[in-house]
Amino acid sequence: MDLSVVVPVYNEEESLRELAGWIERTCNASRLDFEVIFIDDGSSDETWQVITELSRENSFVKGLRFRRNYGKAAALHSGFTEAKGDVVITMDSDLQDSPDEIPGLIRMINEEGYDLVSGWKKKRYDPFIKRFTSRIYNGTARLSSGIKLHDFNCGLKAYRNEVVKGIEVYGEMHRYIPMLAKKAGFGRIGEKIVEHKPRRYGVSKYGLDRFMKGYLDLLTIGFITRFGKSPMHLFGSLGTLMFLIGFIMAGYLGIKKLVYINNNMRAPLITDSPYFYIALTVMIIGTVLFLTGFLGELINRNSSERNNYLIKDKVNI
Repeated sequence: MDLSVVVPVYNEEESLRELAGWIERTCNASRLDFEVIFIDDGSSDETWQVITELSRENSFVKGLRFRRNYGKAAALHSGFTEAKGDVVITMDSDLQDSPDEIPGLIRMINEEGYDLVSGWKKKRYDPFIKRFTSRIYNGTARLSSGIKLHDFNCGLKAYRNEVVKGIEVYGEMHRYIPMLAKKAGFGRIGEKIVEHKPRRYGVSKYGLDRFMKGYLDLLTIGFITRFGKSPMHLFGSLGTLMFLIGFIMAGYLGIKKLVYINNNMRAPLITDSPYFYIALTVMIIGTVLFLTGFLGELINRNSSERNNYLIKDKVNI
């Protein structure tokens, strides 16, 4: 199969028929063997009934339905699991992503050799606050990841099939799929300017809370990328450094008292100095950090995922 189109859906009953027809016309014009997978993320309207009807009328339409709303990352993960196409394209279900971009995205994957191509909505039809927070978020993501994309969170993306099978999208990590792909060894990441259309049906499902969630998830993915397999490298280093700082501070107070005694001077009690309690606190924090890294290593040691490595090629095996 040439193509799988994965579409997370949440309360978008009005747009699904038009979207399915638009995808069909575009793919038929390019003579693609394709499937469209709609994932109903616990919708409370008639979304599932529409998906069911579309699947009866069109063999290329497939559907999954969650019992409740799990979020976009869960929907994408389930769609990726079911996808059979050599190229997998994701798009939103609100008709703001144009299926006319599909041939260009496929060409970049198949002919230009990219592992992942992310859309860039250069001209956006979103409220100012959404565009403003998106710029801050994307700038921070570029600096922290080294991936030169303008729009990490664009729903319109294309992947090689092996990419979606080689990464795990969970929580709110759909925003950072390019970072997950890079971590998994898929370094050929490109970008394509795509058309962004005004919303025609329903209302946006995202609020300002996604701004805070986005930054917390960025911290999470940054930690996992660098220290997921070796937490002791972070916690052990910080813990050792803090313990040494506290130990040096305490040692300084002890040496200072010995100097007083050696010179027959009245030495103040070490415990009278506030630096003693600061040193003690820093040493305790350092010990806790070190033990945290040690426990993290023990958990990793017993993880079933600890030796899961993606193999690119084999020869004579």
